[in-house]
Amino acid sequence: MTWESEDWAVGDPDTEASVFEEMEVGRTVRTGGRTITEADVTNFAGVSGDFNHLHTDAERMADSMFGERIAHGMLVFSAATGLVWQSRSPEERAAVVAFYGIDRVRFRAPVFVGDTIHVELEVIDKEAREKGPGAGVITYDLEVLNGSGETVLSCEMRSLMR
Repeated sequence: MTWESEDWAVGDPDTEASVFEEMEVGRTVRTGGRTITEADVTNFAGVSGDFNHLHTDAERMADSMFGERIAHGMLVFSAATGLVWQSRSPEERAAVVAFYGIDRVRFRAPVFVGDTIHVELEVIDKEAREKGPGAGVITYDLEVLNGSGETVLSCEMRSLMR
């Protein structure tokens, strides 16, 4: 089943566990887009302390294999998590207990200032929990794509859900 981000409400808001229970392996979603800006790169460098020339030195990067500065990979990942959050239904947002982790992160292509990215997700696994917070962990195959449809980042992302 495929659904657009505005249409992927699952579960009954009166039943906390319903989001986990109703989420089906194989479901996919495509988020809206977000353009990576100069301010994003500058602010991320300041917040993270990562002032690597790859991200901050336009003159040096003009002669590099990239031809210009590139966005921080973790900035791209952070923006992707925001896009995923924005695409969730109110019921799913209420059911999120925690970001549970990421596996197999790969930065596959550079992202430049001015690139618009979006996320494509597929539910690839569900693990029910018998104790502790949440009904279980949902694992997503996550890909971040640029405006040309090129995958720039891929990983498995896990969410602990009610």
